[in-house]
Formats: sequence, C-alpha cells, structure tokens
Amino acid sequence: MISLSLPSPASSPSSLKPSNHSRHKISSVRPPENISFESLKNRVIRHADVGHAEEAISTLDLMSRANLTPDLTTYSVLLKSCIRTRNFELGRVVHSRLTESRLELDTVVLNSLISLYSKCGDWGKAEEIFSSMDETRDLVSWSAMISCYAHNGLNLEAVLIFFEMVEFGEWPNEFCFSAAIRACSNREYARIGLVIFGFLMKTGYFESDVCVGCALIDLFVKGFGDLELALKVFDEMPVKNSVSWTLMITRFTQMGSPRDAIGLFLDMIIAGYVPDRFTFSSCLSACSELGLLSIGHQLHTWVVKTGLCLDVCVGCSLVDMYAKSTVDGSMDDSRKAFDRMSNHNVMSWTAIITGYVQNGGRDNEAIELYCRMISEGRVKPNHFTFAALLKACGNLFNPRLGEQIYGHAVKFGLSPVNCVGNSLISMYTKSDRMEDARKAFEFLFEKNLVSYNTLVDGYARNSDSDEAFELFNQIENSNIGVDAFTFASLLSGAASIGAVGKGEQIHARLLKAGFESNISICNALISMYTRCGNIEAGFQVFNEMEGRNVISWTSIITGFAKHGFAEKALELFNQMLDSSIKPNEVTYIAVLSACSHAGLIDEGWRHFDSMFKEHRIRPRMEHYACMVDILGRSGFLNKAIKFINSMPYTADALVWRTLLSACRIHNNTEIGKHAAEMILKQDPNDPAAHVLLSNLYASTGQWENAAKIRKDMKERSLVKEAGCSWIEIANKVHKFYVGDTKHPEAKEIYEELDELAMKIKEMGYVPDTNFVLHEVEEERKEQYLFQHSEKIALAYGLISTAKPKPIRIFKNLRVCGDCHTAMKYASVATGREIVVRDSNRFHHIKEGMCSCKDYW
Repeated sequence: MISLSLPSPASSPSSLKPSNHSRHKISSVRPPENISFESLKNRVIRHADVGHAEEAISTLDLMSRANLTPDLTTYSVLLKSCIRTRNFELGRVVHSRLTESRLELDTVVLNSLISLYSKCGDWGKAEEIFSSMDETRDLVSWSAMISCYAHNGLNLEAVLIFFEMVEFGEWPNEFCFSAAIRACSNREYARIGLVIFGFLMKTGYFESDVCVGCALIDLFVKGFGDLELALKVFDEMPVKNSVSWTLMITRFTQMGSPRDAIGLFLDMIIAGYVPDRFTFSSCLSACSELGLLSIGHQLHTWVVKTGLCLDVCVGCSLVDMYAKSTVDGSMDDSRKAFDRMSNHNVMSWTAIITGYVQNGGRDNEAIELYCRMISEGRVKPNHFTFAALLKACGNLFNPRLGEQIYGHAVKFGLSPVNCVGNSLISMYTKSDRMEDARKAFEFLFEKNLVSYNTLVDGYARNSDSDEAFELFNQIENSNIGVDAFTFASLLSGAASIGAVGKGEQIHARLLKAGFESNISICNALISMYTRCGNIEAGFQVFNEMEGRNVISWTSIITGFAKHGFAEKALELFNQMLDSSIKPNEVTYIAVLSACSHAGLIDEGWRHFDSMFKEHRIRPRMEHYACMVDILGRSGFLNKAIKFINSMPYTADALVWRTLLSACRIHNNTEIGKHAAEMILKQDPNDPAAHVLLSNLYASTGQWENAAKIRKDMKERSLVKEAGCSWIEIANKVHKFYVGDTKHPEAKEIYEELDELAMKIKEMGYVPDTNFVLHEVEEERKEQYLFQHSEKIALAYGLISTAKPKPIRIFKNLRVCGDCHTAMKYASVATGREIVVRDSNRFHHIKEGMCSCKDYW
C-alpha cells in the first residue's frame, strides 16, 4: 500500500508592493538640491516605458519627498505600465496614490483604471469607476467596460452594455465589436452575436482590424460549432497575422479536425508567417490526436532551434505528443521531454502523469510521480491530475489507494468538480464495487452526461443490464440527452450477457435518435450482434456502413473468428488490407484466433511473422498466447513448450493457462503439471490453475491427485468460478446452474429434458461419462450429465420459443463435450438450430453438425 501524505502548503509569494525596508533606504538618502519636477517625471516615464514599475514608484516617492506633486500624465503612464506588465498589485498602489493626491481624474486615467481592474478580475471595482464617470464617458470607456464584462465571463452584462452604448449615442469601434462578439461566443448568446455581426458588416470595421475577425471565428466555432463558417471568415479577412493563423489552427485541433490543423500550419509557413509558442503547442496537440510521430519529431527540432523548447506550454505539448504517439507504449521520449523542462507547472506534471496512465501498465509510476509532484515540486494538483490518478487506481483495481487520493482532492477543494467525481465512479465500477459507484454518483452536486455514461457503462460491464436501462431511461427523461457513448455502453452490456432482445431494442431507439450513421455506434452494433450469436445481423450492419475504420474491420473479423468461420474471417482481413486500413494489435489477435479455432497452423505462423515485418506491430503476450493455443489445440504440446521458451520475455499466467487447457484436451498430465506449476509460481492463489489441473488428473483417472488439489483449494479458501448457462426469453435473462431447480418452471423443464434424453438415445446418443469428474457409479454419472446447466437451458428454450427461432444459449465456461454431442443430436430430434456461446467461441449446431467441426 502506497501511503500518501500532503506536504505543508508552500510559502506565499512575496508581496509585489515595495517593502518597508527598501522605502527606509530611500528616505534615508537626502534628495539632491538640483532635482527638478521635469527630470523626475521623465525618470518615472523612462522606468515605466521599459516595464520597471517598482523603480518608477520609488521615483514617485522621491518626488513626494522633494515636495514635487506628480501630475496626471505621470500617473497615467505609470498605470499603463502596470497594465502592460500585468503588475496589478502595483497598479492598485498607484490608484491609492492617485486618491491621496486629490487630483481631479480625467477620462484617460479613469479608462486606464477600468482596464486595470478588468484585467485583474475585479470587475466590481471597474464597474464602480465606470458608473462614477457619468457624462465624461467616451468611446474608450464604453469599450473598456464591455471588454471587462466579456473578459470576466459576464456575457449578458457585456451584451447589454453594448446596446446601452449604442442607445447612448456612441458609435462602436472595432474594439467594442470585438468584445461584444466575444461575449456572444457561446451557445447561449450566439444568435445575438449574429445580430451584432450584421451591425458590424454595415460599419466596415470587419476589414479594419484582425481582432474583429478573430472574434468572429470564435463566434462561429464556440457559438455554433461550425468550422466551415469560421474558415470562411478567416479566408475573407483582408489582413492576417500570426495570432489569427494560430487561432484557426487551435480551433481546428480543438474541434476534432487535427489533420486540417496541420494543413493550415503548412499554409501559414508558406505564407511567410512566423509561428509562436501557441502555434507549436496547437500543432503538437494535433500530432498527438493523429499519432503523427514523424511530424511531431520535425516540430520538436524546430522548437529547439527557435529556443521555444524551454517554454512550459510547448514542453507540456511535447510530453503529451510523445505519450500519445508512442507505438510500443514506451514513455521514454515523453519522460525525456519532461525531464528537460527547466520549470514544471501543474500542466506539465499532469501531462506526464496522464501519459503513464494512458499507456497501460504504468499506473504505479503515475502514482509515484504524483508523490514527487506534491513533495519535491510543491505544485498544487488540479482536477485533471486527480481524474488521471483515480483512473490509474481503477486500472490497478486498488480502490483503497483511490480513496486516499480522493481524500487529497477533498483537501484541495476539488472533489465537487465533475471530472473528479466521474473518475471516482469509474474507479469503483472497474473494481466491481457498484454500490460505492452509485453512492459516488448520487453524491455529485451536478451530474452531467459523462456521470450518467460512466455509471451506465459500469452496470453494463458488470452485466447488470436492468440498472443500466433504468439509468438510460432517467437520461432520456431529463434534459441531458444521450450520446453515442451511452448507446455504445448499453450495446456492450447487452452483448456481455447475450441479451439480443435488449440489443435490438437499443438498436431501434438509436435509429430513432438519429445515430445510425455514427461509426462508433455501428461498431458497437457489430460487436453486439456477433457476441449475441447473430453473425448475419452483425455482417449486415458492417456491409451497410458508409465509412469503416480499423475497429469496424476488427469487430467483424473477431465475430467470424469466434463463430468458427475462419475462412470468412481471413478473407475479410485480406479485404481490409486491400482497403488500405492498417491492422492493429487487436486485429491480429482476431486473425490468430481464427487460425486457432480452425487448426490452421501454417496460416497462423504466416500471420504471426507478418505482424512486425509488414506492419511494425510488436507481438504482445496475447499474440504469443494465441500461437500457444494454435499449437496446443492441434496437439503439438512439445512445440508449444519450445515456443514459450523462445519468447523474448517471460511468459505470463495467460500463456501457461492456455497450454494447460490444451493439456486438458489431450490428457497430457506431464506437461499440464509443469504448466500449472508455472502459473502457481506467478500466482499461488489462482483458482483456475488448480481447477484445470484437478480436472486433468480426474480425466485420466488419477482421482487421488484430483482430490488432493480440491482439498488444498478448500483449505486455502480458493473458490472456482461456478459454471452457469443463461438464455434470453422475451427480453428477460434466465440463468441456470448445475442441477438447478429454483426456476418457477423447473417441473416443465425437467419433463422436457427427460423426453429429449429418450429421443436422442433412440437416435444413437451415448452419454460420455468421462466428462463427469467425480468418482461415483456409472449410473450416477449419467444422471449428473443431464443436470448440466447448458442442457437445462436448452430444455427451457425448447418449451419457451417457437420452432423456427434459433435457441441461443450462453455459458461462462467451456461447453461440456458430452453436452456438445447431445446438442447435435437434439438439433436433429427437434428440428431446431442451437447456438451456444461458451468462454472460447460460438457453436452453431444445425441438423446434427456444428460449425466448430468438433475442433474446439
């Protein structure tokens, strides 16, 4: 357990106001006799012009001690210097001196004071000064006040005072228009922005100032989400500068068009404009979204040459770009970019922490970096930091650590922020603590769509479709509205339990909501239908898609592979390559699984070798496990051992468990025992390894060894996963365990089962009692066989569904060999198609034949 403790708060930054000590030193020096008002005034102005506001104020003190009263010009210059250098505290000091001087303030000084308080966020003080001006207000005063409201997020006030200014008789200039349009650059006031835009076009100010064009770009992007109109404004701008180019590049990146952002950047360079730190940051973010590491490298070289690599903003973008663009999950380049930064702020720390979390398997390092951040760096984390850390705890399945981190969020006052609360919900759902997730959801002060989606997804992944649908109905009945992720989560939940009826309901509702062309939704539909046993419907969705991505192709290839149609899966893979879609790691898992299910050893080797040679994809542990599965299922257990020993890294439990399953199929106790030992060496409390080895001993008649393992499991409180089967009838899922009698229709189910047993025995079915892994009499073994959960589910399906309809059964473990045989006979006896999904694949059983060809 990592223990986290908050450091004591960092000491407050020293006051910007001149200290008493420095003032004492000045007063101890007697001013020279020949000092004149003009010389001191010029000195104040010189200091102010170069941004030395503190020295200017010291000179102001010297004037006072020399009984020389500063005039309004001196104060005005000094105020402007404080505004320009953003030295707002000193600006307040100047205002205080002005008040003490009893000078009558003119419009220029008052306008400067409005600007000062606007920029430091004290809009109330700015409003007070503006209100006191009455008839002395000029166009600059109105413009400063409109800008003040817009700058401080008081959009309605900015709009109202703009129209009040027009009513007052002042004709707005480009600065008024820019500020008013900026206040309308949101969904709420965008329509008013169009009215102001019409007014602007009549005045001719659109062509006079770049700021007006930039404000209009934001009106169309932020107010209407319309990049095309924004680009039209940009193209029509007669004068452009680096700021306007950078704004357009940034908005394209933010609005999900990173490729267009890169294109604009190239146009900017060709046009002769010089990029600044904000331009590079936006372009690096675009590279992050596209995974364009080569262009990212070029940009990195450029920022090094221009000296901008030391800038915190650019540095953060480099850290993020390398983290998101890594091919093999390495964080080395991202970490180098982080370590080379001379100064770190909360953005840079959060970028590197998030990078470690997103790249899988690096979550502990993310936690360690956070500890460094709050101890060494003395940097206060923000809500994005905590969101990433809680995600890391979810990935680690460590809710206790997550609760410690959430405690830090509470101390920093960030727990009410939505993204923190949503990450807490997600962490609990990943740890199967749905009750705590629901509490965290209810605790949220303001729930947004992400909050609902996170909980819906949690219920869906935990196979609680009823709760997921209840929440979905709540979203629909609220003003929040659903999005693609909501539907995708519900479809995933339906797929996980094989509830094709509910999946079809969701399909109908998303069609009504207009999501039928959404590529993510279509991908989720393919996965839902194929995982629910309806490969035809999944393939239909795939064929009707207008555009497909790698996920679309991978989903349908996985579907055909799981259903045992290896030839079709490999055919689709070749079509995918012909379509210039580059496969990813998951695609190759699907392809190798297809080869495994069909016993295509040579084909499997060819695809395994082509991964890196043709697509530069380094095989992961899952790909090695697939190759072990291909060799193991085909009986080449010794070759599988040699292959494991040749792996570039130590085989994990998944690989050895795959080999152990193959040993169970081929009754090889020697290699099976070795595989089990290797699993238990890595995880002594792995119940699956104990069960597989016990079953292997039992299948070869080594009852004592099997009993010994079972006894050891009992003593160590290791519980194996209980085998169960379920079937969906009329949108309700009915679950059965071995010998289950709890169902309301249990009597009818077992009567149907007895009748079915008589029919298939007459047809030649002989119960295979080798699949009863208990040392009991033969007659008792046969009785046990007919109490298997998949046979009970079949009987219920026969009495509950009409004849033409296929019976779809789902099982959490591998289907029993005897049940597989019995179902082939049952498909003939009843004239029904039976589809069984077990933990490995689908079995389409029809007219006595199975799609697996008895190879599984």
